[in-house]
Amino acid sequence: MQKTISPVDGSVYLERPLATDEMTENALAKATEAQKKWKKTTVEERADFCLKAVEYFLDHADEIGLELTWQMGRPVRYTANEIRRGFQERAKYMISVAGQALADVEVEEIAGFKRFIRRDPVGVVFVVAPWNYPYLTSVNSVIPAIMAGNAVVLKHAQQTPLCAERYAEAFAYAGLPDGVFQYLHLSHEQVATVIADPRTSYVAFTGSVEGGHAVQKSINERFIVGGLELGGKDPAYVRADANLADAVENLVDGSFFNSGQSCCGIERIYVHEDVYEKFVEEFVALTKTYTLGDPLSTDTTLGPMVRTSAAAFAQKQIDEAVSQGAKALIDTSLFPAHKEGTPYMAPQVLVNVNHTMQVMTEETFAPVVGIMSVKSDQEAIQLMNDSQYGLTASIWTNDIDAALEIGAQVETGTWFMNRCDYLDPALAWTGVKNSGRGVTLSKVGYEALTKAKSFHLKIG
Repeated sequence: MQKTISPVDGSVYLERPLATDEMTENALAKATEAQKKWKKTTVEERADFCLKAVEYFLDHADEIGLELTWQMGRPVRYTANEIRRGFQERAKYMISVAGQALADVEVEEIAGFKRFIRRDPVGVVFVVAPWNYPYLTSVNSVIPAIMAGNAVVLKHAQQTPLCAERYAEAFAYAGLPDGVFQYLHLSHEQVATVIADPRTSYVAFTGSVEGGHAVQKSINERFIVGGLELGGKDPAYVRADANLADAVENLVDGSFFNSGQSCCGIERIYVHEDVYEKFVEEFVALTKTYTLGDPLSTDTTLGPMVRTSAAAFAQKQIDEAVSQGAKALIDTSLFPAHKEGTPYMAPQVLVNVNHTMQVMTEETFAPVVGIMSVKSDQEAIQLMNDSQYGLTASIWTNDIDAALEIGAQVETGTWFMNRCDYLDPALAWTGVKNSGRGVTLSKVGYEALTKAKSFHLKIG
């Protein structure tokens, strides 16, 4: 039995039985057969089903938001917006560009021949989704996979099993043919079994680096590939010419939204020495305005972390950094709900930090950020690149030419100027180094969900 322990109050929010071997076998068999028919539908027909499913999510956004708060702890004032904003935006964009992305690729004409490249669906796509943004991460693969003519089997995190069930309800509401979308509640061992099954054609995984290695190990036994969206230690660089008020407002949000539990959240900030003291002063002042507490209250802006162990891990990084000379600028007594031994953790801002400290090099995934002073663009570039991760990075400046020049040197999947912690569905979502491999979103995101098939026809 799989239990979801709510970080809100430590109660068992729900329980779900794991799939039996027979259920898994039936799901893969059904997906394989359903996909043979589904791939014959037109892109326009697929779009009708998918848009209808999005309609279901929008109609139920408030109740979905409430159950999401109970499952993973994000304040209820924000959870419905995961559906109304990011989920809707990404789903509708990927539906809108499917026709262009999946169209036959024409090549130069040769008399007496017809030649083109067709993008065939890969088959059965296995999506393994995380708990931190359970709809935003899964929609990156689920909707495009179905739009590309594939069948989907979704395995959601143990913390957020209702998200998988909501997808099933949405597609049932849309009238999607039986078997094109299914979900399974699985253990780690069962996930490996599904990946190893020859009917699984592609794996879309979002999660930790450790989890990514496990998925890759299973994939290596077969001639298939997988998309891996893994961890991050995303940096920001504030130049001397930056609009400080704007930089502070957005970087505080980028650091602490969702209790810092975002793969592309801001975890380290480098500030030019000319504006360092003023930036830190304003950053701390804004951080102190957050309200940590019951996420079911609309007054709460910072909810609990997903579990007590996650808060303890982050606190260990803070304590280690302080023991090595870092200074913690937030008095946790300002946040009465903060309590060790619980998931409720106050935000923390650290200065006097350096790259010998784990808090500046290892993923924290918590409402914790370290801020360092730098003397030049080159020092900032060196520090931003001094990481095993490379998901996103941002620069805060009024000089777009400098932003482009610096961005060309920073090792990252996405380079932002004057914004952070956002996915534009028109752009490729990808990481480098230990942040993973592969692409979701944008027209490019359809490439991994299809396989090229060449048609070389001699006429007459």
